[in-house]
Amino acid sequence: MSPEVAVRVAPVAVLLAALLLTGCEAAGPVAESTPVGSPSPVGTVADGLDTPWGVARLPDGELLVGSRDQGRVTRVSLTGGARVEVGTVPGVRPGGEGGLLGLALSPGFAEDRAVYAYFTAEEDNRIVRLRYQDDQLTDPRTVLTGIPKGSNHDGGRIAFGPDGMLYAGTGEAGRTALAQDRDSLGGKILRMTPDGAPAPGNPFPGSVVYSLGHRNVQGLAWDPQGRLWAAEFGQNTWDELNRIEPGGNYGWPVVEGKAGRSGFVDPFAQWTTAEASPSGIAYADGAIWMAALRGTRLWQVPLDGSEPTARLVDEYGRLRTVLAEPAGTLLVTTSNTDGRGRPRDGDDRVLRVSVPR
Repeated sequence: MSPEVAVRVAPVAVLLAALLLTGCEAAGPVAESTPVGSPSPVGTVADGLDTPWGVARLPDGELLVGSRDQGRVTRVSLTGGARVEVGTVPGVRPGGEGGLLGLALSPGFAEDRAVYAYFTAEEDNRIVRLRYQDDQLTDPRTVLTGIPKGSNHDGGRIAFGPDGMLYAGTGEAGRTALAQDRDSLGGKILRMTPDGAPAPGNPFPGSVVYSLGHRNVQGLAWDPQGRLWAAEFGQNTWDELNRIEPGGNYGWPVVEGKAGRSGFVDPFAQWTTAEASPSGIAYADGAIWMAALRGTRLWQVPLDGSEPTARLVDEYGRLRTVLAEPAGTLLVTTSNTDGRGRPRDGDDRVLRVSVPR
């Protein structure tokens, strides 16, 4: 390591080593400090959830919520918080940061009733399609296998884009070289048809790889212009929000954060790992809203380039997933029962957050 790099990394590395959670979903503070920025009105719409991770919004406005460590999917009402267990995804093998991760509904859900799940299995991370009918998940069909698994950096967010294709954010499973290996599915954003084949127009013929050089992607969202955004965990220095370009190389493990280095795409915004450790994101009202785990806050990142604002700092603990509602509000899940938080009474919960105007 060069002296310059050593000076940049060492102080943070010492702190993270003390936490024994370097570069992962590190635990955040729970002290009752004064919130940064103007807090948004917040209400709890459901509580008592076990390790919630993936969330999908049904056409009637209710939610399907996946429990990472139980492999279970529950339908949750946003009016009173009533819930119904609808099934367990077969083959889930939880451990570390792995388990039942992202959920997504098919764009044709009204007709095909298809729910997609990204999860950690015995040998890999994979994506399956299930049928949701009469409050039951049935008929699991494998869509994609071979995503590297590890005790951490399993990625896990899936979402259908405005083009009808399925996107997945993956991690490099703690094996950094995989992020630059175009033949590996680790440390990538993947783009595929609903059946798991390489999507038409992908940058690398015959491959589901859409972008590379990622460390651990857990947030995917599109803005009204159809641009894809992704949130990514850094290691010792910078967490990132990236605007994704087809075929773009986002630098890991060669660079971290804004390096200005030829051949790599710099992030749109970056934060120290203590301020973020980002997971889910959503677009609303001209900004990307980013859930922070270790940072225990919700970041509002205006896409006009103005300064991001931290909201809900230390108020609800670790935040995992963000969904935008048609009414202009946000649904945000906490993640305090995941083994790295400090659960409070009622955790974990789904919050409704009013977007500041």
